[in-house]
Amino acid sequence: MKNLKLVTVATCLLTFVMSLNMSAQSNMMKQETKMVGGAEMYPTKNIIENAVNSKDHTTLVAAVKAADLVDALSSEGPFTVFAPTNSAFDKLPKGTVDNLLKMENKMMLQTILKYHVASGKWNASDIMKAIKKGNGKAQITTLCGGTLTAWMKGKAVYVTDENGNSALVTIADVNQSNGVIHVVDAVLLPKS
Repeated sequence: MKNLKLVTVATCLLTFVMSLNMSAQSNMMKQETKMVGGAEMYPTKNIIENAVNSKDHTTLVAAVKAADLVDALSSEGPFTVFAPTNSAFDKLPKGTVDNLLKMENKMMLQTILKYHVASGKWNASDIMKAIKKGNGKAQITTLCGGTLTAWMKGKAVYVTDENGNSALVTIADVNQSNGVIHVVDAVLLPKS
């Protein structure tokens, strides 16, 4: 009888510990997902799988498809993407996006999109450490070979292109299975 009670207590304790562990894992998963463009971004999905669900990034997704970069951004990576919103693309001169989406401008579109992507996973904390180490500025080399400069104003992180145009990081650390996305409010352009 004594052994039966001991087994029952041990079973209850084990069940309790397992439920705590499952609850902790569930909470961790919830903490890692972020809402972008009205959709949850799951860290178990890749950059493309998440981006297609954001209603704020339909222009970016269309551009990535037109530039034939879907496979590249679906690959293992890791990548850091500074992802301009639809409203960021709307700030460009009228007709710019339509012109870039034309087949004859595919190379230019690829260059612009690759300018928003860096190799490796640069979380916000990594970027802020690099800014501090660089006395207020951090240089980030992009996939097209250009450079972005990260800097801070108060607690806000900005990224400036080679032409002096800056974009504010509006949502940081949207983790993906193959990297991280930082949502930005402007399109960044490489030096012509």
